[in-house]
Amino acid sequence: MADPYHNNAYHHQQQGGGGGDAYGTYGEGGGQDGYAYQGDYPAQEEDAASDATEGHDEEDQMYEGEYQGIPHPDEVKAAQRVARAKSKTTASAVSELEELSEQYEDIMQDCGHGRFQWTLFMVLGLALMADGVECFVVAFVLPSAEKDLCLSNAEKGTLGLTVFLGMMVGAFVWGGLADKVGRRRCLIVALAINCVFAFLSSFAQGYGFFLFFRLFSGIGIGGSVPIVYTYFSEFLQMDKRGEHLSWLCMFWMVGGIYASFTAWGIIPRYGWGFSMGSEFQFHSWRVFVLVAALPAITSLLGLMFMPESPRFLLERVHDTNWRAKGQPEKVFTVTHIKTPKTAEDEFIEIQSATGTAIQRWALRSATLSKLVLKNVASLLSAELRFATLFLAIIWFCMAFSYYGLSVWFPDMIKHLQNEEYEARVKVFHRERVEQFRFNFSLENQFHKEGEYIRDEFISIEIKSVTFEDSLFEDCYFKDIRSSNTVFRNCTIRSTEFINTDLWEDKFINCKLENVSWHENKHGCHLDVSEENDVLIYLVSFLGSLAVLPGNIVSALFMEKVGRVKIIGGSMLVSAGCTFLLFLSFSQAAIIALQCLFCGVSAAAWNGIEVVTVELFPASKRATAFGLLNAMCKLAAILGSSIFASFVGVTRAVPILLSFTALIAGGLVALKLPDTREKILQ
Repeated sequence: MADPYHNNAYHHQQQGGGGGDAYGTYGEGGGQDGYAYQGDYPAQEEDAASDATEGHDEEDQMYEGEYQGIPHPDEVKAAQRVARAKSKTTASAVSELEELSEQYEDIMQDCGHGRFQWTLFMVLGLALMADGVECFVVAFVLPSAEKDLCLSNAEKGTLGLTVFLGMMVGAFVWGGLADKVGRRRCLIVALAINCVFAFLSSFAQGYGFFLFFRLFSGIGIGGSVPIVYTYFSEFLQMDKRGEHLSWLCMFWMVGGIYASFTAWGIIPRYGWGFSMGSEFQFHSWRVFVLVAALPAITSLLGLMFMPESPRFLLERVHDTNWRAKGQPEKVFTVTHIKTPKTAEDEFIEIQSATGTAIQRWALRSATLSKLVLKNVASLLSAELRFATLFLAIIWFCMAFSYYGLSVWFPDMIKHLQNEEYEARVKVFHRERVEQFRFNFSLENQFHKEGEYIRDEFISIEIKSVTFEDSLFEDCYFKDIRSSNTVFRNCTIRSTEFINTDLWEDKFINCKLENVSWHENKHGCHLDVSEENDVLIYLVSFLGSLAVLPGNIVSALFMEKVGRVKIIGGSMLVSAGCTFLLFLSFSQAAIIALQCLFCGVSAAAWNGIEVVTVELFPASKRATAFGLLNAMCKLAAILGSSIFASFVGVTRAVPILLSFTALIAGGLVALKLPDTREKILQ
């Protein structure tokens, strides 16, 4: 497998007499000059049984298939190694890269799959869960935050897109750095940035600061997806890679469920907040922002006890030690791997010879940036360009449809609710009310050409009420709270407003004569509209929960059916689900199709992420994943913006766009190579 730090080839150098280039000592016992890998190390039998039996003393147990003619798993592994060895001898030329990749695969098979992988699975799963939470945070807090921060519709839209913009930048940056600096190190820094800025955003009192902090929070968490899959895949043997990477995908679903439940349980609890005068408000939605950061914090703590990726760790330890002794050409005798001096070595030496700390940092950053960009450009080399292009199309098409419909579904349901609400509006035409005291709330009413003479409106709420071409004369408004209420083309004479939120902006093209306001309420947070419609939590929860069947099916059949068929088939079925939206005219039908779409899409996502890991060598794996994930976020921005603009206008355009994108992506996916038997390079 290619070295993720040096991006160079490996060469074997025999210790002692000859100068052969074959890996002859592998599997032949210890060498006199180093710790050659022992091929006859006592076999571990964790793969012989279910992973749930991990930790049992299996040496004292008889292999249950011995008398059934079933080969022992160790025998199967040995046969696979022999088959690979024969294929190597028949091949005209086997590259050192391929030989090293097989060597690592043999080592991982003998290590088995047990407690370490399951521990890392949980730690990295929490990081993936944090990414899922991040996608929901802004959507859940906006109904409340827009009043605290006095957000306009344009500002709300910008805030939602900024999160995806930050995640897009983060995926590209951290993916590229992970191939040069290390998976674990980059993931720790990325999660730390996410935690710090998420914490600061919960205390931000202004829109500008909140936007800035959420942007950098997104940049931090954007590194989790490309690094998590790359990192975990390098601890998995070939026959378990697809299944366990698919199980890992479930944590994104868990993140959505966690966000839905915590938002539902926290945001409506208005008493959980506090204030310090009128300048500092800490309401319940800010508590939710803090709680949403817990998965990232937990994963960050767990990573402190995890090692670096095996290849990256061993090469860095070897190179650092022997460079310090002035022997950068020293052979890595643990696996008989030699790392020649490359541009990266020069980069380290130049840095240490530079004058000030600032100069060293600037030179290191500039050189590292060049190396990352060079690695990105290498994805378009002859051997990788088709894999990069095909996967870019698949990622973009899938993300465009998935994230676009993820916004369209709840918005469409809310639009249907509003239509039903407006259909029940009470219309009052040319009513005349004189010397009457309104001491009851007014809701969902339309008053046209009415006359209100010497009337009193005291201590009431006015919600979704429109007064049009009406006359108010000698009226008295006191202690009024309103939402979605306007006076249009009305005449207001000799009327007094005391302690209300009815300011002049609520009077559109009105004629105001001798009108006065006293002790009026200030602040956009006075709107009494429903801040926490249970629908937003319920739809998100059901959509996240529907992913579970897709995750389970894809994990169980990833190795049996193959990644390509799962991706192509799932995308084509998802396209069929979107076409059925033409036949849905009720909230229940749309919710049902959303669940079906999310469940089927989950299988496609799992296959896409597994294939992305397997098609690229280690030195470019995180870079490629980061670039493709950044493209995914760009598609999410475009999809959510375009689809949202057609809510209430037409459903044909979003459905046809989604259908076309999924069909195109599914057909391209069928052109991908089958990577089930592919050894990670």
